[in-house]
Amino acid sequence: MAIKVKIPTPLQKLTGDKSEIEATGATLKDILDNMEEQYPGMKERLYSEDGKLRRFINIYVNEEDIRFLSSDKTAVKDGDVISIIPAIAGGL
Repeated sequence: MAIKVKIPTPLQKLTGDKSEIEATGATLKDILDNMEEQYPGMKERLYSEDGKLRRFINIYVNEEDIRFLSSDKTAVKDGDVISIIPAIAGGL
């Protein structure tokens, strides 16, 4: 099954400037692994050295934060949309 993945601007250099790609898999981890196969270098930007998703990357499946679902074990299905959003920090 192909799942749409929205790619943030900082990662688009890996996707050939595409803001949206398709990946396959039954879980978010499968999708991220498939993205790495298609676009090498993606995984190291999403996962830390210890194999966990980076804290400053927010990932949503159909607008649901995966931190409140099953993290990268979250099941996905045809028609789902995954959004990868880098955290933005700031202040005065």
